[in-house]
Amino acid sequence: MKDAAPQLAAEVNLAAMRAYRLQRLRDQIAARDVAGALFFDPVNIRYATDCTNMQVWTLHNPARYALVLAEGPVILWEFHGAQHLADALPLIDEARTGTPWFHFAAGDMGVEKARAFAAEIAAELRAHGGGNRRLAVDRIDTTGSFALLAEGLTIEDGMALAETARLVKSQDEIAAMRRSVAACEEGIRRMRGAMRPGITENALWSLLHQANIELGGEWIMTRLLASGQRTNPWYQECGFKPLEAGEIVSFDTDLVGPYGYVCDISRAWICGDVRPTGRQRELFEVSRDQIDHNRALLRPGVSTTEISERSFRMPSKYEDQQYLGLIHGVGLGDEHPVAVPAKYVHRGVAETILEPGMTVSIESYAGAVGGPDGVKLEEQVLITETGFEPLATYPIDETWS
Repeated sequence: MKDAAPQLAAEVNLAAMRAYRLQRLRDQIAARDVAGALFFDPVNIRYATDCTNMQVWTLHNPARYALVLAEGPVILWEFHGAQHLADALPLIDEARTGTPWFHFAAGDMGVEKARAFAAEIAAELRAHGGGNRRLAVDRIDTTGSFALLAEGLTIEDGMALAETARLVKSQDEIAAMRRSVAACEEGIRRMRGAMRPGITENALWSLLHQANIELGGEWIMTRLLASGQRTNPWYQECGFKPLEAGEIVSFDTDLVGPYGYVCDISRAWICGDVRPTGRQRELFEVSRDQIDHNRALLRPGVSTTEISERSFRMPSKYEDQQYLGLIHGVGLGDEHPVAVPAKYVHRGVAETILEPGMTVSIESYAGAVGGPDGVKLEEQVLITETGFEPLATYPIDETWS
Protein backbone atom coordinates (compact mmCIF):
# COMPACT_ATOMS: atom_id res chain seq x y z
CA MET A 1 0.00 0.00 0.00
CA LYS A 2 1.48 3.35 -1.05
CA ASP A 3 1.27 6.21 1.43
CA ALA A 4 0.36 9.73 0.33
CA ALA A 5 3.24 11.62 1.95
CA PRO A 6 6.20 11.45 -0.48
CA GLN A 7 8.04 14.26 1.31
CA LEU A 8 8.68 11.87 4.18
CA ALA A 9 10.52 9.37 1.96
CA ALA A 10 10.61 5.68 2.84
CA GLU A 11 7.89 3.37 1.53
CA VAL A 12 6.11 1.13 4.03
CA ASN A 13 4.51 -2.18 3.04
CA LEU A 14 1.65 -2.19 5.53
CA ALA A 15 0.53 -5.75 4.78
CA ALA A 16 4.03 -7.11 5.37
CA MET A 17 4.52 -5.03 8.52
CA ARG A 18 1.23 -6.17 10.03
CA ALA A 19 1.86 -9.83 9.25
CA TYR A 20 5.36 -9.66 10.72
CA ARG A 21 4.11 -8.16 13.98
CA LEU A 22 1.28 -10.65 14.42
CA GLN A 23 3.67 -13.54 13.80
CA ARG A 24 6.10 -12.13 16.38
CA LEU A 25 3.29 -12.16 18.93
CA ARG A 26 2.22 -15.68 18.04
CA ASP A 27 5.82 -16.88 18.32
CA GLN A 28 5.92 -15.52 21.87
CA ILE A 29 2.52 -17.02 22.68
CA ALA A 30 3.86 -20.43 21.63
CA ALA A 31 7.17 -19.96 23.46
CA ARG A 32 5.38 -19.11 26.71
CA ASP A 33 2.82 -21.91 26.35
CA VAL A 34 -0.23 -19.71 26.79
CA ALA A 35 -3.50 -20.15 24.92
CA GLY A 36 -3.48 -16.54 23.83
CA ALA A 37 -2.70 -12.94 24.72
CA LEU A 38 -5.26 -10.34 25.75
CA PHE A 39 -4.25 -6.72 25.21
CA PHE A 40 -5.74 -3.57 26.71
CA ASP A 41 -2.75 -1.27 26.23
CA PRO A 42 -3.45 0.78 23.05
CA VAL A 43 0.17 0.33 21.95
CA ASN A 44 -0.10 -3.45 22.11
CA ILE A 45 -3.51 -3.41 20.40
CA ARG A 46 -1.89 -1.35 17.65
CA TYR A 47 1.00 -3.78 17.34
CA ALA A 48 -1.33 -6.78 17.09
CA THR A 49 -4.06 -5.38 14.86
CA ASP A 50 -2.94 -1.96 13.54
CA CYS A 51 -6.35 -0.67 14.62
CA THR A 52 -6.39 2.66 16.46
CA ASN A 53 -9.18 4.45 18.26
CA MET A 54 -8.90 7.28 20.77
CA GLN A 55 -5.46 6.13 21.84
CA VAL A 56 -4.81 8.64 24.60
CA TRP A 57 -8.34 8.36 26.00
CA THR A 58 -8.15 4.57 26.12
CA LEU A 59 -4.84 4.73 28.00
CA HIS A 60 -6.92 5.53 31.08
CA ASN A 61 -10.33 4.26 29.97
CA PRO A 62 -9.93 0.56 28.98
CA ALA A 63 -12.89 0.52 26.62
CA ARG A 64 -11.36 -1.75 23.97
CA TYR A 65 -9.29 -4.92 23.99
CA ALA A 66 -7.91 -7.52 21.58
CA LEU A 67 -7.38 -11.26 21.91
CA VAL A 68 -4.72 -13.03 19.88
CA LEU A 69 -5.11 -16.79 20.15
CA ALA A 70 -2.32 -19.30 19.57
CA GLU A 71 -4.66 -21.40 17.45
CA GLY A 72 -7.67 -19.38 16.45
CA PRO A 73 -8.91 -15.95 15.42
CA VAL A 74 -7.79 -12.43 16.28
CA ILE A 75 -10.78 -10.77 17.92
CA LEU A 76 -11.08 -7.05 18.64
CA TRP A 77 -13.60 -5.80 21.16
CA GLU A 78 -14.15 -2.19 20.16
CA PHE A 79 -15.71 0.86 21.78
CA HIS A 80 -19.48 0.94 21.16
CA GLY A 81 -20.22 2.12 17.62
CA ALA A 82 -16.63 1.89 16.42
CA GLN A 83 -16.48 -1.70 15.13
CA HIS A 84 -16.27 -0.39 11.56
CA LEU A 85 -12.71 0.79 12.24
CA ALA A 86 -11.58 -2.82 11.75
CA ASP A 87 -13.27 -3.23 8.36
CA ALA A 88 -10.14 -2.60 6.27
CA LEU A 89 -7.77 -4.58 8.51
CA PRO A 90 -7.59 -8.17 7.24
CA LEU A 91 -5.71 -9.61 10.23
CA ILE A 92 -8.71 -8.92 12.50
CA ASP A 93 -11.01 -11.91 12.09
CA GLU A 94 -13.90 -10.46 14.06
CA ALA A 95 -14.82 -7.13 15.68
CA ARG A 96 -17.31 -7.08 18.53
CA THR A 97 -18.59 -4.48 20.97
CA GLY A 98 -16.52 -4.43 24.15
CA THR A 99 -17.88 -4.80 27.68
CA PRO A 100 -16.20 -2.03 29.70
CA TRP A 101 -16.49 -2.30 33.46
CA PHE A 102 -14.64 0.86 34.55
CA HIS A 103 -16.86 3.22 36.53
CA PHE A 104 -17.29 5.89 33.86
CA ALA A 105 -18.94 3.31 31.57
CA ALA A 106 -20.48 0.86 34.03
CA GLY A 107 -21.30 2.86 37.15
CA ASP A 108 -22.23 0.54 40.01
CA MET A 109 -22.48 -2.45 37.66
CA GLY A 110 -18.69 -2.80 37.33
CA VAL A 111 -18.42 -6.26 38.89
CA GLU A 112 -21.34 -7.59 36.86
CA LYS A 113 -19.88 -6.19 33.63
CA ALA A 114 -16.45 -7.65 34.43
CA ARG A 115 -18.02 -11.08 34.88
CA ALA A 116 -19.67 -10.81 31.47
CA PHE A 117 -16.34 -9.77 29.92
CA ALA A 118 -14.50 -12.68 31.54
CA ALA A 119 -17.13 -15.21 30.50
CA GLU A 120 -16.75 -14.16 26.86
CA ILE A 121 -12.96 -14.44 27.00
CA ALA A 122 -13.14 -17.83 28.72
CA ALA A 123 -15.53 -19.08 26.04
CA GLU A 124 -12.96 -18.27 23.35
CA LEU A 125 -10.25 -20.14 25.23
CA ARG A 126 -12.52 -23.16 25.61
CA ALA A 127 -13.25 -23.08 21.89
CA HIS A 128 -9.69 -22.55 20.66
CA GLY A 129 -7.26 -23.25 23.50
CA GLY A 130 -7.13 -27.03 23.29
CA GLY A 131 -7.56 -27.27 27.06
CA ASN A 132 -4.90 -24.63 27.81
CA ARG A 133 -6.35 -22.21 30.38
CA ARG A 134 -3.31 -19.96 30.62
CA LEU A 135 -3.86 -16.43 29.31
CA ALA A 136 -1.30 -13.62 28.98
CA VAL A 137 -2.79 -10.21 29.87
CA ASP A 138 -0.89 -6.97 29.54
CA ARG A 139 -2.77 -4.54 31.79
CA ILE A 140 -5.96 -5.12 33.74
CA ASP A 141 -7.44 -3.89 37.02
CA THR A 142 -8.25 -6.05 40.05
CA THR A 143 -11.94 -6.38 39.18
CA GLY A 144 -11.14 -7.74 35.73
CA SER A 145 -8.37 -9.99 37.08
CA PHE A 146 -10.64 -11.55 39.69
CA ALA A 147 -13.32 -12.12 37.04
CA LEU A 148 -10.86 -13.98 34.79
CA LEU A 149 -9.57 -16.05 37.72
CA ALA A 150 -13.14 -16.92 38.66
CA GLU A 151 -13.51 -18.45 35.18
CA GLY A 152 -10.67 -20.84 36.00
CA LEU A 153 -8.05 -19.05 33.94
CA THR A 154 -4.42 -18.55 34.93
CA ILE A 155 -3.11 -15.06 34.22
CA GLU A 156 0.42 -14.61 32.88
CA ASP A 157 2.46 -11.48 32.11
CA GLY A 158 1.21 -10.18 28.78
CA MET A 159 3.32 -7.02 28.83
CA ALA A 160 6.53 -9.07 28.95
CA LEU A 161 5.20 -11.16 26.06
CA ALA A 162 4.35 -8.10 23.96
CA GLU A 163 7.56 -6.20 24.67
CA THR A 164 9.65 -9.24 23.80
CA ALA A 165 7.77 -9.56 20.51
CA ARG A 166 8.30 -5.86 19.79
CA LEU A 167 12.09 -5.97 20.35
CA VAL A 168 13.26 -6.64 16.78
CA LYS A 169 11.82 -4.50 13.99
CA SER A 170 11.17 -5.50 10.41
CA GLN A 171 12.46 -3.42 7.51
CA ASP A 172 8.97 -1.96 7.11
CA GLU A 173 8.84 -0.99 10.78
CA ILE A 174 12.20 0.73 10.37
CA ALA A 175 10.89 2.53 7.28
CA ALA A 176 7.86 3.67 9.30
CA MET A 177 10.16 4.87 12.07
CA ARG A 178 12.17 6.90 9.56
CA ARG A 179 8.92 8.60 8.59
CA SER A 180 8.36 9.52 12.24
CA VAL A 181 11.89 10.84 12.57
CA ALA A 182 11.36 12.99 9.46
CA ALA A 183 8.12 14.42 10.85
CA CYS A 184 9.73 15.06 14.22
CA GLU A 185 12.75 16.78 12.75
CA GLU A 186 10.52 19.03 10.65
CA GLY A 187 8.83 20.04 13.91
CA ILE A 188 12.21 20.73 15.49
CA ARG A 189 13.18 22.93 12.54
CA ARG A 190 10.00 24.95 13.03
CA MET A 191 10.75 25.29 16.75
CA ARG A 192 14.29 26.43 16.03
CA GLY A 193 13.04 29.01 13.54
CA ALA A 194 10.56 30.42 16.06
CA MET A 195 12.83 30.39 19.13
CA ARG A 196 13.45 33.94 20.32
CA PRO A 197 13.37 35.86 23.58
CA GLY A 198 9.75 36.44 24.62
CA ILE A 199 8.13 33.35 23.10
CA THR A 200 6.67 31.11 25.77
CA GLU A 201 7.68 27.51 26.33
CA ASN A 202 4.12 26.44 25.50
CA ALA A 203 4.07 28.35 22.21
CA LEU A 204 7.41 26.89 21.17
CA TRP A 205 6.39 23.34 22.08
CA SER A 206 3.11 23.64 20.18
CA LEU A 207 5.01 23.85 16.89
CA LEU A 208 6.26 20.28 17.32
CA HIS A 209 2.68 19.07 17.81
CA GLN A 210 1.48 21.02 14.78
CA ALA A 211 4.13 19.56 12.48
CA ASN A 212 3.54 16.04 13.75
CA ILE A 213 -0.21 16.13 13.14
CA GLU A 214 0.19 17.89 9.79
CA LEU A 215 2.60 15.20 8.57
CA GLY A 216 0.49 12.22 9.65
CA GLY A 217 1.73 11.76 13.21
CA GLU A 218 -0.51 10.94 16.12
CA TRP A 219 0.38 12.24 19.60
CA ILE A 220 3.23 13.18 21.94
CA MET A 221 3.77 11.33 25.19
CA THR A 222 5.11 14.20 27.34
CA ARG A 223 5.50 18.00 27.50
CA LEU A 224 9.22 17.98 28.27
CA LEU A 225 10.46 21.40 27.20
CA ALA A 226 11.95 23.80 29.72
CA SER A 227 14.11 26.92 29.72
CA GLY A 228 16.57 28.59 32.06
CA GLN A 229 16.28 27.62 35.72
CA ARG A 230 13.41 25.26 34.84
CA THR A 231 15.88 22.96 33.06
CA ASN A 232 17.32 21.97 36.48
CA PRO A 233 16.21 19.57 37.81
CA TRP A 234 14.93 17.88 34.66
CA TYR A 235 11.35 16.66 34.07
CA GLN A 236 9.67 20.06 34.43
CA GLU A 237 7.10 20.31 31.66
CA CYS A 238 6.57 23.39 29.52
CA GLY A 239 4.52 26.29 30.78
CA PHE A 240 3.81 29.97 30.20
CA LYS A 241 7.34 31.11 31.04
CA PRO A 242 8.80 33.39 28.32
CA LEU A 243 12.24 32.49 27.04
CA GLU A 244 15.07 34.88 27.84
CA ALA A 245 18.22 35.65 25.86
CA GLY A 246 21.17 33.49 26.88
CA GLU A 247 19.07 30.77 28.53
CA ILE A 248 19.40 27.07 27.83
CA VAL A 249 16.27 25.56 26.23
CA SER A 250 16.15 21.75 26.51
CA PHE A 251 13.47 19.41 25.22
CA ASP A 252 12.69 15.71 24.76
CA THR A 253 10.40 14.97 21.81
CA ASP A 254 8.74 11.68 22.94
CA LEU A 255 6.82 11.92 19.67
CA VAL A 256 4.45 9.27 18.30
CA GLY A 257 4.56 9.96 14.60
CA PRO A 258 3.28 8.42 11.36
CA TYR A 259 2.19 4.76 11.65
CA GLY A 260 2.41 5.14 15.45
CA TYR A 261 6.21 4.86 15.58
CA VAL A 262 8.22 6.90 18.04
CA CYS A 263 10.89 9.50 17.46
CA ASP A 264 12.53 10.08 20.83
CA ILE A 265 15.40 12.56 20.63
CA SER A 266 16.45 15.53 22.75
CA ARG A 267 18.20 18.77 21.93
CA ALA A 268 19.42 21.78 23.89
CA TRP A 269 19.79 25.31 22.51
CA ILE A 270 20.93 28.72 23.65
CA CYS A 271 18.12 31.26 23.19
CA GLY A 272 18.88 34.39 21.20
CA ASP A 273 22.01 35.65 19.49
CA VAL A 274 24.14 34.96 22.56
CA ARG A 275 27.20 32.79 23.00
CA PRO A 276 27.01 30.14 25.76
CA THR A 277 28.93 30.78 28.94
CA GLY A 278 31.81 28.52 29.93
CA ARG A 279 29.62 26.82 32.52
CA GLN A 280 26.83 26.22 29.98
CA ARG A 281 29.33 24.87 27.47
CA GLU A 282 30.65 22.43 30.07
CA LEU A 283 27.12 21.11 30.65
CA PHE A 284 26.67 20.59 26.92
CA GLU A 285 30.06 18.93 26.42
CA VAL A 286 29.58 16.51 29.32
CA SER A 287 26.14 15.50 28.06
CA ARG A 288 27.39 15.13 24.48
CA ASP A 289 30.40 13.10 25.64
CA GLN A 290 28.09 10.71 27.48
CA ILE A 291 25.96 10.25 24.36
CA ASP A 292 29.03 9.65 22.18
CA HIS A 293 30.66 7.23 24.64
CA ASN A 294 27.57 5.11 25.23
CA ARG A 295 26.54 5.07 21.58
CA ALA A 296 29.96 3.66 20.66
CA LEU A 297 29.21 0.63 22.88
CA LEU A 298 26.21 -0.42 20.78
CA ARG A 299 26.59 -3.47 18.57
CA PRO A 300 24.96 -6.88 18.11
CA GLY A 301 25.84 -9.37 20.85
CA VAL A 302 26.56 -6.83 23.58
CA SER A 303 24.34 -7.07 26.65
CA THR A 304 22.67 -4.23 28.47
CA THR A 305 24.65 -5.26 31.58
CA GLU A 306 27.90 -4.84 29.65
CA ILE A 307 26.74 -1.43 28.45
CA SER A 308 26.03 -0.43 32.05
CA GLU A 309 29.41 -1.64 33.26
CA ARG A 310 31.32 0.13 30.46
CA SER A 311 29.14 3.23 30.33
CA PHE A 312 30.28 6.83 30.63
CA ARG A 313 31.01 7.91 34.20
CA MET A 314 29.44 11.24 34.99
CA PRO A 315 31.66 13.81 36.77
CA SER A 316 30.83 13.72 40.46
CA LYS A 317 29.07 17.09 40.53
CA TYR A 318 26.53 15.82 37.95
CA GLU A 319 26.22 12.24 39.21
CA ASP A 320 23.29 12.72 41.59
CA GLN A 321 21.03 13.97 38.78
CA GLN A 322 22.30 11.77 35.95
CA TYR A 323 19.72 10.19 33.67
CA LEU A 324 18.68 6.74 34.87
CA GLY A 325 17.94 5.24 31.44
CA LEU A 326 21.21 5.31 29.51
CA ILE A 327 19.55 3.51 26.61
CA HIS A 328 16.03 2.28 26.00
CA GLY A 329 14.23 0.66 23.13
CA VAL A 330 11.84 2.60 20.90
CA GLY A 331 9.11 1.30 18.64
CA LEU A 332 5.41 2.02 19.05
CA GLY A 333 6.44 3.38 22.45
CA ASP A 334 9.37 3.44 24.83
CA GLU A 335 10.22 -0.20 25.46
CA HIS A 336 12.92 -2.79 26.09
CA PRO A 337 15.89 -3.08 26.09
CA VAL A 338 17.02 -0.83 28.97
CA ALA A 339 20.49 -0.11 30.33
CA VAL A 340 21.08 1.94 33.48
CA PRO A 341 24.20 3.46 35.06
CA ALA A 342 26.45 0.83 36.65
CA LYS A 343 25.54 1.86 40.21
CA TYR A 344 21.89 0.97 39.57
CA VAL A 345 22.30 -2.46 37.96
CA HIS A 346 21.53 -4.11 41.30
CA ARG A 347 17.94 -2.88 41.02
CA GLY A 348 17.20 -5.88 38.84
CA VAL A 349 16.89 -4.45 35.35
CA ALA A 350 16.39 -7.34 32.93
CA GLU A 351 19.48 -8.16 30.86
CA THR A 352 18.95 -8.08 27.09
CA ILE A 353 21.37 -8.96 24.29
CA LEU A 354 21.29 -6.44 21.46
CA GLU A 355 20.34 -7.80 18.04
CA PRO A 356 20.22 -6.35 14.53
CA GLY A 357 16.85 -4.73 13.98
CA MET A 358 16.53 -3.32 17.48
CA THR A 359 16.05 0.44 17.69
CA VAL A 360 17.22 2.33 20.76
CA SER A 361 17.59 5.85 22.11
CA ILE A 362 20.66 6.98 24.06
CA GLU A 363 19.96 9.58 26.75
CA SER A 364 21.91 12.03 28.88
CA TYR A 365 21.21 14.84 31.32
CA ALA A 366 23.92 17.04 32.83
CA GLY A 367 22.99 19.37 35.67
CA ALA A 368 24.44 19.91 39.15
CA VAL A 369 22.14 19.71 42.17
CA GLY A 370 20.99 23.28 42.84
CA GLY A 371 22.61 24.49 39.60
CA PRO A 372 21.08 27.27 37.50
CA ASP A 373 20.34 25.08 34.46
CA GLY A 374 20.97 21.75 32.74
CA VAL A 375 21.35 20.11 29.34
CA LYS A 376 19.26 17.18 28.06
CA LEU A 377 20.43 15.33 24.93
CA GLU A 378 19.25 12.13 23.25
CA GLU A 379 19.87 10.27 20.00
CA GLN A 380 18.03 7.41 18.26
CA VAL A 381 19.78 4.60 16.37
CA LEU A 382 19.21 1.29 14.63
CA ILE A 383 21.30 -1.72 15.67
CA THR A 384 22.81 -3.20 12.50
CA GLU A 385 24.81 -6.34 11.69
CA THR A 386 28.07 -4.48 12.37
CA GLY A 387 27.18 -1.80 14.90
CA PHE A 388 24.62 0.96 14.67
CA GLU A 389 23.13 3.42 12.19
CA PRO A 390 21.91 6.87 13.26
CA LEU A 391 18.20 7.40 12.66
CA ALA A 392 18.13 11.01 13.83
CA THR A 393 19.85 13.55 11.59
CA TYR A 394 19.12 16.90 13.26
CA PRO A 395 22.42 18.46 14.46
CA ILE A 396 23.12 18.12 18.16
CA ASP A 397 25.42 21.14 18.48
CA GLU A 398 23.29 23.86 16.89
CA THR A 399 23.70 27.22 18.75
CA TRP A 400 26.73 25.95 20.71
CA SER A 401 29.52 27.01 18.32
